[in-house]
Amino acid sequence: MPLMKSWLESANRPDCPFPLNNLPYGVFSTPGKDPHCGVAIGDRILDLTAMEKAGLMKLADKKVFDRPEWNAVMALGPDAWTRLRKLLFGFLADGSALRGQAERFMVPLADAKMHMPFTVAEFTDFYAGKNHAENVGAMFRGAENALPPNWLHIPIGYNGRASSVIVSGTDFRRPWGQLKGPQDDAPRFAPSQRFDLELELGAIVGQPSPYGQPISVAEADAMIFGYVLLNDWSARDIQAWEYQPLGPFQSKATATSISPWIVTREALEPFRCAGPERVHPLLDYLKEPGPMLYNIAMEVELTPKGGEPTVIARTNYREMYYSSAQQLAHHATAGGGMRVGDLLGSGTISGPVKDSRGCLLELTWAGKEPVTLSDGQTRTFIQDNDRITLRGNCHGDGYTLGFGDCTGVVLPALERPFR
Repeated sequence: MPLMKSWLESANRPDCPFPLNNLPYGVFSTPGKDPHCGVAIGDRILDLTAMEKAGLMKLADKKVFDRPEWNAVMALGPDAWTRLRKLLFGFLADGSALRGQAERFMVPLADAKMHMPFTVAEFTDFYAGKNHAENVGAMFRGAENALPPNWLHIPIGYNGRASSVIVSGTDFRRPWGQLKGPQDDAPRFAPSQRFDLELELGAIVGQPSPYGQPISVAEADAMIFGYVLLNDWSARDIQAWEYQPLGPFQSKATATSISPWIVTREALEPFRCAGPERVHPLLDYLKEPGPMLYNIAMEVELTPKGGEPTVIARTNYREMYYSSAQQLAHHATAGGGMRVGDLLGSGTISGPVKDSRGCLLELTWAGKEPVTLSDGQTRTFIQDNDRITLRGNCHGDGYTLGFGDCTGVVLPALERPFR
């Protein structure tokens, strides 16, 4: 699909992440105004809350933009999602007779503060990247036993903390936790020293599934409202001590950062691509009815305090073994109902070569091979005051479709964790 031109010239630049083809949804505020709903276009935000109040944007019998979240719009369902996109095209397309009305409600992106775009109902993180799983497994179990016996048959996941999901730009402190090294006689309580990032894509569930009713992969795909970049920060030393026999717990409970803009499933349609060749045939309920992944180029940047940024990894979402739709379908098999606002983390997205690995655990091979930054500093894991930035872009015919940066700074641990 080629660039869809807007009357807003900034949206037509080939390097602009928010062309008319995209129209991602977010929640923003400006001085003196509370957080509310908007859509990014070029270097502007179209204020949908104000347009609805003025009677220019009607999506349902009741107001749905008069709140600091997109959950009410999600709950309306796919037909309403498509209708909203068409309404926005009508206001923003090149030559639109409604240009004057839309211009009244434009806010410069540079003047806006971004907030959580939706209320997270529940959060589930998966372990669905084959390159990542093979690398991590090889480190700790050897290459011959890298993948657990179930991995090629089932999308493995765990339930995380919805309360730990934060929007890009929210800094947080290094966690304390129970640590025990292989040479230690007993565990100790201390700040994590092996703190890591995980480059992921987050799928946002926009429609519920009935309690007790499994769903197909095709039904799951249609339930997904959109996607965000996701950094599932991980305390590897806490994880190493706690994860057997039940898996991650406090090692993943510090923070999960998401990008501020929800890129809709409809906007991503031109970038669909097929999944990998299967090592073993999947069970019927997990088989894809068509291409389920997306061609999204992704990168990780690390910036020390006062230092220069260094891109330490580049990869692509098409490397995943299981898609978000497959993860969602599997999630519902036991009967648990999915909810509007559920968030599914893809799992770490790693490619087949060293500089395409989506976390420091892999990039440094558990700390044995430090990464060198542009200023000569090295890293095995994240140090205090390091900033991590995730980026993701799709490249179309004459345009770029982006998610906005997903960034966060790891601040020093509390000196005294208890009052």
